[in-house]
Amino acid sequence: GDLSAWLSTGQGAAVTTVPLDAVEILTPLLDPGKLLGVAANYQDHVAEAGAEPLDRSRLAPRLFLMPPTALLAPGRPIPLPAVSTQVDWEAELCVVIGRTARDLDTDSALDAVAGYCAGNDVSARSVDYGYPRDLDDPAVRFFDWLAGKWLDGFAPLGPYLVTADEVGDPQALDIELSVNGRIRQRGSTKDMIFTVAELVAFASRLMTLHPGDVLMTGTPAGVGATTGEFLAAGDEVSVSISGLGTLVNPVTPRETS
Repeated sequence: GDLSAWLSTGQGAAVTTVPLDAVEILTPLLDPGKLLGVAANYQDHVAEAGAEPLDRSRLAPRLFLMPPTALLAPGRPIPLPAVSTQVDWEAELCVVIGRTARDLDTDSALDAVAGYCAGNDVSARSVDYGYPRDLDDPAVRFFDWLAGKWLDGFAPLGPYLVTADEVGDPQALDIELSVNGRIRQRGSTKDMIFTVAELVAFASRLMTLHPGDVLMTGTPAGVGATTGEFLAAGDEVSVSISGLGTLVNPVTPRETS
């Protein structure tokens, strides 16, 4: 794109540099028009939840929307909410759209991708709104699950955006997440049920994609819900993806006003 062409001229070398510890790193996207997630896109994650393997031939990608207020910059604390004591981690490859696109086919879908970054789809596994409800009702459980994705600061993103040409094949990236230095997730994007191209194409059939839209692509096995271990104040979560750097966020109680 235009940015790559500008960098190739060498003009970027003339900019003034500052020490990394002297600046505050923000998210690569400050206010995306859409922040999309994908549920159950790795068979090992499906299995650890106790579900039967998914049959791709009878399945469509399970997209859902999250509010931009969920975005969180690298180094910023993940705020533990008052409505949940079961806050979990989910390391994910994030796709950033680079041009307006609609009704893409799978073969051309990656042409609409500007780049990639690491993300953490932080999830509240239980929520307490203060409203009585029937937790045996599948609809209630679904909306509780969905609400657990919407909380402020629950979508850390970064530490930077790597352009698509630098990444190459998005289905050949290793993903690793650690909590306090202990590895909890280790997987590969090659194991996605639906590829990045398939996800982008599918989303574009439902809605117009715009530059800066973000698509989180699902998480491999190793989430805390499997063992009943959840994030606590003082923890530090790190997400590393091949060639995309390491996204690090501490965990703190949410500030009260």
